[in-house]
Amino acid sequence: MVLLPLLALAAAWSHGEAQVLLKQRQVSITRGHKSTASMDCVAEGISDFQYAFIHWYRLVPSRAPEWILHIGAGAASYDDDSYRNKYSSVKRGTNTCTLTISDTSSSDEGTYYCAYWHF
Repeated sequence: MVLLPLLALAAAWSHGEAQVLLKQRQVSITRGHKSTASMDCVAEGISDFQYAFIHWYRLVPSRAPEWILHIGAGAASYDDDSYRNKYSSVKRGTNTCTLTISDTSSSDEGTYYCAYWHF
């Protein structure tokens, strides 16, 4: 069984500020190969990255996108408290946010992607 955590995605937009670009690399995990999967979201153009809200979503075909969590300057906030045991996220450096999925299984299959917007 194959777990496809994300596709290479990039989004760019401008809100009267510098343009923001989010980059993700394609990651493919085969169940049994790893029990934990991690993926990075590299942000360009966010000057206050440590305070920015980075959101993680999962997309499964024929279903609406599912919001998993967002992380700002502190700990992650989850859509569902049961996600705390499954998903975690940290910010590293000045532009990288990492999502980790623990104890991967077939129910974790989908496309995972990050998003950002300025409030």
